[in-house]
Amino acid sequence: MRYLILLSLPLIAISISAESSSPIKQAPQPLDPAASGVGLLVKDVKFETLDGKSGRLRDFNDRKATVVAFTGPNCPLSKRFAPILAAIEDTYSKKGVSFLFIDPTFIKNSERDLKELSNEVGYDGPVVLDKDESLTQTFGAKTTTEVFVLDGARTLLYRGAVDDRYGLGYQRDDARQHYLIEVLDAHLSGKNLPYRAMTAPGCELLTNEGKATQTNHTFHNRISRILQQHCMECHRDGGVAPFPLASYQDIRENAGMVRRMVSDNLMPPWFAASEKGKYPSKWANDRSLPPLDKTDLLAWIKAGLPEGDPADAPIARQFPEEWSIGKPDIIYELPEEIAIKASGTMPYVNLRVKTNFPEDRWVQAFEVLPTAPEVVHHVIVFAVDTKAKGRSRPELLAAYVPGNTHVTFPEGTARILPAGATLHFQMHYTPTGVATIDRTRLGMRFTKEKPIYKVRNFGVRNRDFKIPPHAENHKLTATKSVNNEIKIRALMPHMHLRGKAFRYEVVLPDGRRETLLEVPRYDFNWQIRYELRNPYELPAGSRVEVSGWFDNSANNPANPNPEATVYWGEQTNNEMLIGYVEYETPVDDSTPAPGMFEQLDKNSDGFLSKEELPRPILFGLLDHNKDGQVTKSEAINKIQEIRQRPSRRRKE
Repeated sequence: MRYLILLSLPLIAISISAESSSPIKQAPQPLDPAASGVGLLVKDVKFETLDGKSGRLRDFNDRKATVVAFTGPNCPLSKRFAPILAAIEDTYSKKGVSFLFIDPTFIKNSERDLKELSNEVGYDGPVVLDKDESLTQTFGAKTTTEVFVLDGARTLLYRGAVDDRYGLGYQRDDARQHYLIEVLDAHLSGKNLPYRAMTAPGCELLTNEGKATQTNHTFHNRISRILQQHCMECHRDGGVAPFPLASYQDIRENAGMVRRMVSDNLMPPWFAASEKGKYPSKWANDRSLPPLDKTDLLAWIKAGLPEGDPADAPIARQFPEEWSIGKPDIIYELPEEIAIKASGTMPYVNLRVKTNFPEDRWVQAFEVLPTAPEVVHHVIVFAVDTKAKGRSRPELLAAYVPGNTHVTFPEGTARILPAGATLHFQMHYTPTGVATIDRTRLGMRFTKEKPIYKVRNFGVRNRDFKIPPHAENHKLTATKSVNNEIKIRALMPHMHLRGKAFRYEVVLPDGRRETLLEVPRYDFNWQIRYELRNPYELPAGSRVEVSGWFDNSANNPANPNPEATVYWGEQTNNEMLIGYVEYETPVDDSTPAPGMFEQLDKNSDGFLSKEELPRPILFGLLDHNKDGQVTKSEAINKIQEIRQRPSRRRKE
């Protein structure tokens, strides 16, 4: 089904700039009510409900108000708003307000999925699968989260969002603005409405705004190949995306959302600064859509989505049924099922799984597979060497974020899994409106021989900061010295909901400064691992510096609380500044990864001065021989001594 809006209401063209500066996080925005059809009569339309009953819009004329809600099970944002709509209906139906729920996306299994959703959340009003598009066309619905409020004479009072707790690129536990509730309260009490027309971020429906263009491209001769190459790894049955893009029917049903996300440079997800004129990209996993492919795809949508001759179709792309890395040599799963609640914030889940290898293993490839990928924001798996002398620092072994679920290292390169290591799973879940369970698995393939290079990681981080309330562009920095030569393989920036932009730089021993990675639009929802095509050789005595910019203002729709002073913390309502660096060294190199000492040693002279310590009072404690400088061994010995003290003294 293609959504061609045959207007009974004049509609405003809601467009977002295709420039790279388009915001990643998009909340509801006010619209011109007159240009949006507010105040006009909505014509009477027939419809048939899921249970086979016939109805018309005029059937609701005896009610104080009618809420027409566009919703459905095939859009993630719609599913999150569904229980909210059901709760509003439960309250306001007792006050003389009727509700009509409409699913505008008629695709495979639509009827079954819509019944399941309506039964799960408890809709009482009529539920309609708009197969003939009559209701969608009449209201001129823009997205699958848009609601319309009519009075008893079918005059349109309000159109727009339910509230602002969910939008494009963000979600909050609670809404700041309850648009629908406030409109209903005002109307029922005879007061002026506080809102008349708002955008409703959600899965966009395709409208024929503007004159159609001519194109020789069809789905079968051109567009299907673009989707195969750039989209279907995620957008397929069994993929992490919310809907497939494998067939002509798939793209017809989701063309509006595809147009929106491609125009805004939000899909495919890739946020490194553009390298205009450079080919190939310096990033081995560059997902950005080539300019010609983008132009052809958008022109094809504007031209009316011509299907073309099926004989021109490409050979169907084959995807692994389960493991993208091939059959794993070993699979570990969480020791228990994790229950994810329908809404609210989930604390990090930390679980440990023991291995029983008598010797070291070398990991050539890894893949993390959640059983409920829709609720998994990220997974980090650490390997803890339980047989190491002293306190062993956990080493990053594997990671998962949507769209970045597996890694295969080149021949001769691998990660070490120490003999008898314990796996530490850090799970971050994000409720989506429906309670579910997850039992994530980790699959690994091992090398047959000892590799030439081993892959390791370190983080460049700043823990000692505070971001003031309402700061729109607060900059934080961190640095770490590297005392041995390494080859940087990949970079992964990490901030939370207030993160705005990120930069990696290296300062070479001769003072020269080079930028490795620029992320002008950081998106917390996509923790991308940026893999260099050719590893960057960083000489000994260099520094890695990272900078992050944070938006703690009310203009950031994802901001949990603009009034808060923000500090370091694990939860997303706190913040982090970490620049992960993945690097390789010769396999027998025993040099430890750069740690806190190297991070504090800003001039890379191998000593800590009082000025380099965040708390100068610590200098006297660490400077054991009182020579006016702290060596790494002095610092380590003193810290180990403190750790061995009784717990009461440590707390003191």
